[in-house]
Amino acid sequence: MKLTEAKLQFVSSWGAFGSHWGINRTMAQIHALLMVSPDPLTQDDLMEQLNISRGNVNMNIRDLITWGLVDRVILPGERREYFTAEKDIWKVATQIIKERKKRELDPMLKLLSQLEKIDGDKKDKDVKQFVETIGGIKKLGLQADKMLDVMVKADENWFLAGIMKMFK
Repeated sequence: MKLTEAKLQFVSSWGAFGSHWGINRTMAQIHALLMVSPDPLTQDDLMEQLNISRGNVNMNIRDLITWGLVDRVILPGERREYFTAEKDIWKVATQIIKERKKRELDPMLKLLSQLEKIDGDKKDKDVKQFVETIGGIKKLGLQADKMLDVMVKADENWFLAGIMKMFK
């Protein structure tokens, strides 16, 4: 397989995987292209290589910057904006985890805490069942939250060594 073909396949596949991580296909494709590009790219480069509109590039670049996955780069003597992505996949994964946690898990835990505080007789079977179910979901969510915090703060080698021990 030639580099051009492999690069296109990677960008396309990363785009498909992106929807599983909570980002849209185009956003993931832009991210993939920036990750495998040795030099920073302009909006025009992204438009041309991915065959997408300027507005689509602009909107998705802003989102990628917000997620902490892409940075603006200023090149001396250039007037155009350039963009680059983090190349360290461990940092990419931890950044995605932090963003997903902030956008999904934290609001869910907040909601569950509010739902646990319902009015009603705790002896009533409906109230009791509701509180137990919400409490169980919250407990699982808090455990996931702790695990994700450990992973985000962990050194890559320490974490991978721990995972490998679990599978031995």
